[in-house]
Amino acid sequence: MEVKKICVVGGGIMGNQIAQLAAQSGYEVCMLHHTETYQSSLGVIKANLKNFFIDKGKMSQDEGDAVLNRIKETADFGAAVAGTQVVIESIPEDKELKQALFKRLDELCAPETILSSNTSSFMISELGALTKRQDRVIGMHFWNPVTVMRLIDIIRGMKTSDETYEVIKELGARFGKEIITVKDSPGFVVGRLFCVLCNEAAKILEEGLATVEDIDKGCELGLGHAMGPFKTQDMVNGIAITVHTMNTMREVFGDAYMPTLLQKKMMMAGDLGVKAGKGFYEYKKK
Repeated sequence: MEVKKICVVGGGIMGNQIAQLAAQSGYEVCMLHHTETYQSSLGVIKANLKNFFIDKGKMSQDEGDAVLNRIKETADFGAAVAGTQVVIESIPEDKELKQALFKRLDELCAPETILSSNTSSFMISELGALTKRQDRVIGMHFWNPVTVMRLIDIIRGMKTSDETYEVIKELGARFGKEIITVKDSPGFVVGRLFCVLCNEAAKILEEGLATVEDIDKGCELGLGHAMGPFKTQDMVNGIAITVHTMNTMREVFGDAYMPTLLQKKMMMAGDLGVKAGKGFYEYKKK
């Protein structure tokens, strides 16, 4: 199946970046906002193109305008999925919300349309369980920032067909990304490793063994990480992701995956990182 049009569901941090990447890769993109009242994403994407590509000489103004012109947005489900070969879901990490969305998309999309999810924690087989096209449901997990990070995890559900897998694998290559293939399991591979690392770092902090700065410094200089777990979580709104992912893994793997009380309290207080003005570090609020 040749992919010509992609529907990205969700206009948050990840959805905006995925839509931009798809348009930069030459695809027609329709952003589907899953609520009637939504804030336009085009201004955010336009600013990202200017700040990180045009101003840095990575693309011309005409090229940037062409990327933006390939993106449309709507809250009309029927219009968004019409003529679409692949849907990429990137809405909040809420299992019931995602399942309901997949069920609705299944009813509206053409039979051949592939439904993929950018979930960071939920099992693909579970998200697609209410659809009548489980062979065309797959995970396509991007990493933030989407246009910079080279990796895409492709997660095969229990009934994902070889054809679906090959189409998404080729799409990832067209996006200029490296692919790893993962069997269906909560947190997958990199997400599971990263969230466990972040959770363990928070335990060490709770125990008073070292400061935030020294734990990050230890991971950077001792493990060769580009950024320590606390800096990384702050940058990508990752505290909530860690808590959600650990809770999901705990349901399957047991209490060894229980998220720390510290991170739970930070999430409840809204101390989620750079954009909030406070996470594990203090920032000038954006």
